[in-house]
Amino acid sequence: MGEDLELGLGLVGKKNFNPSRYLAFSSSSSDGSRITRRAGLTARIPPPTTRGRGGGGGSASLKGCCCCLFLLLTFLALLAVAVVLVVVLVVKPRKPQFDLQQVSVQYLLVASPSSSSSSSPSDSSSAYLSLNITLLFTAENPNKVGIRYGPTAFDVMYRGVPLGVAAVPGFEQPAHSTRLVQTRFSVDRFNVLQSDALDLLRDAALNDRVDLRLTGDVDANIRLLGFTSPRVRVSVDCAIAISPRRQSLTYKQCGVDGVNL
Repeated sequence: MGEDLELGLGLVGKKNFNPSRYLAFSSSSSDGSRITRRAGLTARIPPPTTRGRGGGGGSASLKGCCCCLFLLLTFLALLAVAVVLVVVLVVKPRKPQFDLQQVSVQYLLVASPSSSSSSSPSDSSSAYLSLNITLLFTAENPNKVGIRYGPTAFDVMYRGVPLGVAAVPGFEQPAHSTRLVQTRFSVDRFNVLQSDALDLLRDAALNDRVDLRLTGDVDANIRLLGFTSPRVRVSVDCAIAISPRRQSLTYKQCGVDGVNL
């Protein structure tokens, strides 16, 4: 077969070569190769090979996209860190201050289940507390930017026993400003049981003093150029004492325990 192919190619190189005299007839074999015959010359031309397309290129393109995505995410993370550092260094955020400015007592009543005059604090196993007070808080923003406060619920307790919740709606406060926030708390005939009832009756009848505690978490966000910072949680703890006879406030202390990011 190799000699036939070589001979055929040699004829092409002759000076007086006439292609029409050597008309070839072609046919295809079962393996896809082409067989050419002319005047006893036979040439087998193998089928063209087909190279794979898209395999290596697709893998390289996928790797390039993943690399670009990783670089983009890294850049965004570094940009966010840079913005936070600029805000911290320029604004220098400080925690807001909350103070219980005033407590107005509408009424405070402590009663035992028995209304007979012979009953005493020592022989009662329960007591009822009715309370209606108005709380006036002072919110101070010492920062260079405004602050947005979320709704807050202060728990009102007597000796660790929850009496109810004093709700404060959310509000916004400008920079370097002080704002008064008012809320009202009331409870009607709250049943204080066992040892706490004895302490309540004794405090009201003998000491003319009922100690209450207000605790709650205030959520705040710093606002700068239309952006809102992550939430800052401020824990508030206030202690007050009310005189049942005078129906007035005799003691108060309120402060911020700490700031939790």
